[in-house]
Amino acid sequence: MRPEDALATIDVAVLAGGLGTRIRSVLGDTPKVLAPIAGRAFLGHLLDHLARYGARRAVLCLGHLADRVTAWLSRGDSRHAIEVVCEIEPRPLGTAGALRFARGELRSDTVLVVNGDTFVDADLRAFVAAHRLSGAEASVLCVEVEDAARFGRVDVGPDGRVLRFVEKAPGRGIINAGVYLFSAAFLDRIAASDAVSLERDVLERQPPGTLRAFVAQACFIDIGTPESLAVAAEVIGGRA
Repeated sequence: MRPEDALATIDVAVLAGGLGTRIRSVLGDTPKVLAPIAGRAFLGHLLDHLARYGARRAVLCLGHLADRVTAWLSRGDSRHAIEVVCEIEPRPLGTAGALRFARGELRSDTVLVVNGDTFVDADLRAFVAAHRLSGAEASVLCVEVEDAARFGRVDVGPDGRVLRFVEKAPGRGIINAGVYLFSAAFLDRIAASDAVSLERDVLERQPPGTLRAFVAQACFIDIGTPESLAVAAEVIGGRA
């Protein structure tokens, strides 16, 4: 499988409906997904990265300030011809709720789900290949960071299975990078549930060993705080 074919048959769901309260003092009425980084909106960098791996269709799960995102899309600021579908939730539904709301637009047998405020320059071809080889219904892309305290740590067994999620664990560790591959059946179960948070209500409640972890050697940035947003250009600039 060539890198540019990895996502050719996989729909992408971008979770971008959050309120962005932690960085509102910096962005004002600009949604996180449009945060300016290295001269471009964050969403532009993200779509570029997905396009590099052949993504053809993305579903944006929007909510707060959705009109700003649709206006950005209408200007044609993205450099690649990815079909973009906007699903605008009527009220904050949480990350699991956003997937439930958009389930009807996610048509592929496997769906890539990405957080709209994180960027990881991982090899998505390798991620897809590992997911398919494992036979798992859900895989979590992970990275190792110097301090896992802000994100929570993922304990991974020697066979690559997720053993547990550990909150507020300081020190070097493996974390959830906010990128997932889910089967249609796994998404259907989310859609049939009343889960709000994808992380707390779905992933952390899976029996140990159910989820597969793909630990990538990659740069990672979460733009959810003023401090991380300020250094985002160092990670993303020139990569996406």
